[in-house]
Amino acid sequence: MQTQLADFIRDTPEGREADAILRKCVHCGFCTATCPTYQLLGDELDGPRGRIYLIKLVLEGAVPTAKTRLHLDRCLSCRSCESTCPSGVQYGRLADIGRAIVEDRTGRGPMERLQRTALAFVLPKTGLFSFLLLLGRLTQWFLPESLKKNIPEKNEPAGAWPAPRHQRRMLVLAGCVQPALAPAINAAAARVLDRNGISLIEAPGAGCCGALRFHLNQQEAGADDMRALIDAWWPSIERGEVEAIVMTASGCGSFVKEFAHHLRADPGYRGKAERISAMTKDLSEVVPENAIRKKTSSGRVAFQSPCSLQHGQQLRGKVETLLQTAGFELTPVADGHLCCGSAGSYSILQPELSGKLRERKLCALAAGDPGVIASANIGCLVHLQAATRTPVRHWIQLLDEATGWAQNSAP
Repeated sequence: MQTQLADFIRDTPEGREADAILRKCVHCGFCTATCPTYQLLGDELDGPRGRIYLIKLVLEGAVPTAKTRLHLDRCLSCRSCESTCPSGVQYGRLADIGRAIVEDRTGRGPMERLQRTALAFVLPKTGLFSFLLLLGRLTQWFLPESLKKNIPEKNEPAGAWPAPRHQRRMLVLAGCVQPALAPAINAAAARVLDRNGISLIEAPGAGCCGALRFHLNQQEAGADDMRALIDAWWPSIERGEVEAIVMTASGCGSFVKEFAHHLRADPGYRGKAERISAMTKDLSEVVPENAIRKKTSSGRVAFQSPCSLQHGQQLRGKVETLLQTAGFELTPVADGHLCCGSAGSYSILQPELSGKLRERKLCALAAGDPGVIASANIGCLVHLQAATRTPVRHWIQLLDEATGWAQNSAP
């Protein structure tokens, strides 16, 4: 694609990156076939090809409007289009550049600004979010149905977290909302890895990875969250105490793996970010398949592969193989590449589209009559559970129960 970028962006790092991405796009349209919002709305401007065209116009000097922003807001950032694109167009990075400019040059209404400010203020703060979640649970009988249905039920107990006892040690991100919504996930991961000679450790002060505020177009605030997280991890890394950083939320994992890119222009953090990105692993990459002892059938599971796992990190089949090795029967899931509609804060900001995508996803997941739905991301897990009676759990919890039983029952 030919480009003629405007003076304000042409000779900047963002301009050069955007130009290179745009020139790769040949407008073939393969991406539209796998875009969830295009499938729902049938509007070219609500698909990757149309959004690329809108961003190109803005970068070439066109004045963005509220309609331009709406089409970009409707994008889930699922990156399914990147998995489909034969030309290797990095749509996600182009969208980040375009959204930042459009956000800066268009004015949102007061309610939209208030909603986004509240999300950016509350969700990254674990303590505040935990308090508000507890308050919501205590008062849910007095809340309107629209709010009540979005308050998750009481958490599963976390269970024991093994004390560090192995020479091999890894950091794990606690995250911002996961400790309040599902504390059992990291504890289950710690038990599984402990049985395999790895101690899992949470670093004090390691909170939000920055993805939430970054994708709310508060990119500088998101960068501040990234730096704070690096500062919390860095002493253990610098002393050589850990060999990897483990992510139990695939959304965080996808983002942290790109710290090197996001902080490439920061001389104080560039090198640290590169090392952090290189050390970061999804949990499915560190659980050893050959250490799982299959003893018996463990039940029927429908696995919902989050977009951040299969498109963002390009990790497919790893979780499924681990579950099958542990004795679970995986049920077929049609259109498994499509987003469930969670997408971070998207389910709050775009409830109608998000709800339709969730309905489609739950129909596909339920088709094989599973006893449980498994996921790899806290956002997807909570989003799906709000609309189904089938238990939705993190895959590591299922693996913990299956492998723990196998170990305890071994002769």
